[in-house]
Amino acid sequence: MAILYFARTISWLRTVFLAIITLGMVACEENNVDPVVYGQVEGVVSDARTGLPLANASVSTAPATGVFVTDAQGKFRIDQAPEGKLALTVKRADYRQEIATITVTAEQLSAISVLLEKTTGGSSLQAPVLVAPTDKAINQPTTLRLSWRPPVGSTRSDSLRYDVVLYESNSSDRRQLLTNSRDTTVQVSGLRFSTTYFWQVSVRNALSQTARGDIWSFQTRTVPDNRYLFTRTENGNTDIFSSDESGTNLLRLTTSAFIENAPQLSPNRDRIAYTSNATGQFQIYTMNRDGSDQRQVTLLPVDGYFNTGIGYRWSPDGSQLIYSSYNKLYRINRDGTGLTLLATAPADRHFRECDWTAIGNRIVVQTVGVSVYDAELYLLNADGSGLTQIIGNLPGRLDSPSFSVDGRRLLYTRDVDGFNDGTGRQLNAHIFTQNLDGTGLVDVSAGPTGVAGVGKPLGFNDIVPRYSPDGAKIIFVQQNNVAQSVPDVYVVDLDGRNRTRLFQNATQPDWK
Repeated sequence: MAILYFARTISWLRTVFLAIITLGMVACEENNVDPVVYGQVEGVVSDARTGLPLANASVSTAPATGVFVTDAQGKFRIDQAPEGKLALTVKRADYRQEIATITVTAEQLSAISVLLEKTTGGSSLQAPVLVAPTDKAINQPTTLRLSWRPPVGSTRSDSLRYDVVLYESNSSDRRQLLTNSRDTTVQVSGLRFSTTYFWQVSVRNALSQTARGDIWSFQTRTVPDNRYLFTRTENGNTDIFSSDESGTNLLRLTTSAFIENAPQLSPNRDRIAYTSNATGQFQIYTMNRDGSDQRQVTLLPVDGYFNTGIGYRWSPDGSQLIYSSYNKLYRINRDGTGLTLLATAPADRHFRECDWTAIGNRIVVQTVGVSVYDAELYLLNADGSGLTQIIGNLPGRLDSPSFSVDGRRLLYTRDVDGFNDGTGRQLNAHIFTQNLDGTGLVDVSAGPTGVAGVGKPLGFNDIVPRYSPDGAKIIFVQQNNVAQSVPDVYVVDLDGRNRTRLFQNATQPDWK
């Protein structure tokens, strides 16, 4: 019995010991969730006409923190207001509700004053009546028409005029959509996806009587899962677009007066990288898939011989980017930190286009001399070592190297006519694939030998190709070889069959 008791005691102690160790391990686990930081808000609600404080007014917030009620002095306090933009909706019986916004600073007290206007008084004018979209409607497009009806009991002789304002949730932005207008509809565009908007219509008659409608709201739809990116030049301005295959979800993602270039969706599909010359030289930026939150990543430019912002690529895991800056090849973290020099180009040459494969963790990069027709392709390891030439200078232009999905083959273009002039023009650029050792060369643009109706049409160039995400097709640009011709984006099978146009007036395609 003593032995059994001793064994049970040892077993119990072992269980307690393991539990303590487990709790210690859990307590030591790293918590990657950023803490919510709070500030405080104090406010006062008053009558807009008399300035007297209003008690029993309700105050709700977005983001939601609760509902608060003003005291006898019209005051309210929010002790835990999340840092950032905070929208306050203030309501009281016999008064028009009001929306106000305030910026909350961490661990600081912010003050706000809100004025409410009475809904009753000398004016007999009623408020406008909502038509569309219905209040609190969801899944609305980012371009839509707001509409309402004149107040009940009004007639044409009232000569009604309308003002319309729009507020964005969690933002201090206020857009005046209409001012002193006879219209009972207004078109609004450029809205953000997955965002709540509030809008209000005020009406005024010929006797200068006014009435303010209730505050209505709607929510826009989520960002469409567009798999294609490209650039397009319209009215001399080059911007970035995304689309599905049919083109029905076409989105314009940039609208600046500068050139936005070479869009690439990250491998984990959360951010779009691109280049812009907004600073005077092309730098790498990233943005959300709806075009919001644009951030500059690089300080050294994506520049060099014939490198107008095209010489960069995501790392296979999406955490970093590599890019060419004159005769240097750099790696940088996606947030702009950790700039690392990987390689220096051979003498009198600059790095240009590049790609990075996870298979073997290797990089392919193009170098060019002072002539764009003097191009070579090199392989190197992702740490910058082992720079080895795989394709030397050939007649005509050599461009756009990239890896196949499995990292075993190389894709590039070359002008098979060997044309050479001072403008960099190509006459007959073809898409080629080959094994990394140079064997297995396939002229995709020529198509299968002896098969009618396939292959690139005469007078056109096939340029800037990339493999499709499944590796079964190639996406590329077909463009007439005459200068200033409009490019179109196509897809084609690996053997050159089934050449199909996807998008007109589009170039630099990316497909994830």
